[in-house]
Amino acid sequence: MSNQKTVSKVEGKDLILERVFDAPRELVFKVFTQSDHLANWWGPEGWTTTNYQMDVRPDGVWHYCMRSEDGEESWNKAIYQEILEPEKLVYTDVFSDEEGSTLENMPQVLVTLYFEEHGGKTKVISRAQFPSEEQLNQVLDMGIIDGMISTWDCLEDYLKVTQ
Repeated sequence: MSNQKTVSKVEGKDLILERVFDAPRELVFKVFTQSDHLANWWGPEGWTTTNYQMDVRPDGVWHYCMRSEDGEESWNKAIYQEILEPEKLVYTDVFSDEEGSTLENMPQVLVTLYFEEHGGKTKVISRAQFPSEEQLNQVLDMGIIDGMISTWDCLEDYLKVTQ
């Protein structure tokens, strides 16, 4: 499954997304790791993101809420495992509540983001490792691929005005 710009594939328990952005790697990495930048583009079209905590270091936490135009909320939390600027980010992604407590009935996903030089542009590769194929299918059914493509469309638009 893919759109014209984003390639997505499933390999066992992993969801892999790839896209090339017309921006230098250092900038793309920065907009993934700085709260002020993330709040401007993270989330699908029509959603806004509020960052309540963002500490980009091993064991640091990014706690945020995405809100749709009609008031629907999605609380999430990332716990950073590894930061290799500007090449790689590794974090555990979980659904949470307003206090940052993990929702136990939802998948905990190990996400590795790679930022590769690509002829003056940046190729972002996201590998999301789910605990089971069933949990991967759960979020596929929730529309994760369309949501991520829309989020990356927002990133692409943001990068155009940030450079």
